[in-house]
Amino acid sequence: MEGEIFYWTCWAFWIYLTFLLEKQNPYRIKLAASVLIVLILSNIQIKVSVFEIQASGLFILGISYLFISQEKRTAIIYYFICAVIISITYVTFHLFEIFDPIWIIFKKEWMMGIVLWYLAILLQKTLKGRLLILFAGAMQGEILYALILNKFQFPYLIGAYASLDVCSLTALLLVGWSALENVGTVMQSYFHFFEKGKQKSS
Repeated sequence: MEGEIFYWTCWAFWIYLTFLLEKQNPYRIKLAASVLIVLILSNIQIKVSVFEIQASGLFILGISYLFISQEKRTAIIYYFICAVIISITYVTFHLFEIFDPIWIIFKKEWMMGIVLWYLAILLQKTLKGRLLILFAGAMQGEILYALILNKFQFPYLIGAYASLDVCSLTALLLVGWSALENVGTVMQSYFHFFEKGKQKSS
């Protein structure tokens, strides 16, 4: 069922941000409010010229641009390049799905999610950076894909539940990977501290 991954992921993130994340975190309230707004807007559609846009997708793109705009100029340029790479990959996957669907060997959301997850890890070092290029790139990809389909008179809803599912799944994978990276860093620091203590005592 389309949208199921999106709703479960959003509610899980919102509960974590609201009740479990430490209150001193500067992004806590902003992120919790953003997730809640995305949920509220998920059933609203906007018509712009010949295009139908789901309001939640438009909000995700806007909020991603807002966070990116707060970075330094050189970082903004790099974010933009990364987001374009994600967008091109996103559109290419969809076009291959139309013209040669035989290569989709399992659920397309998972295939696309894994591809975008791998790209985001390669392009950015921080979880924040990875999530920003994912959301900005995927929504830009949605707009570009809609423009291509419009040339062939195919209707397409930009930011539909299928795309939100892909973004949610990829975000989950990125958060999980970041947690594993942090566990590795903590364990490495712990063993380093333990070895130093052992050397001093001997």
